[in-house]
Amino acid sequence: MTQDKAPWPVSLTLNRRENRLDIAFDKGLSFALDAEYLRVMTPSAADRGHGPAAGPGVGGRTVGGKARVRLEALTPIGRYAVRLSFDDGHDTGLYTWAFLFQLGQDKAVLWQDYLATLDRDGLSREA
Repeated sequence: MTQDKAPWPVSLTLNRRENRLDIAFDKGLSFALDAEYLRVMTPSAADRGHGPAAGPGVGGRTVGGKARVRLEALTPIGRYAVRLSFDDGHDTGLYTWAFLFQLGQDKAVLWQDYLATLDRDGLSREA
């Protein structure tokens, strides 16, 4: 039995003008992931927590107030991930290729879940 090969990035670009990460995968899909979306979906243990899923998409606490966050830098981590640095000082999450692929592929659903969670928790996208 053969398993599908994990998605592999063929292009990864910090688009400063549009404040987003542009990523293309060998599976023929490409995604434009804006800074706010990447910041609030961070895989960082500090923001995701260690308990049952409570926040949007990937679990943990809900991160609000990031509508104006800027993506500042990308740092490759081996051959499996990238560390993203934001202007709010956050730079602890490692975004694996599989996680970025999931964020791109499921963006519409994850974003709507995030907005609903903000509303439910009385939080705002604005600081």
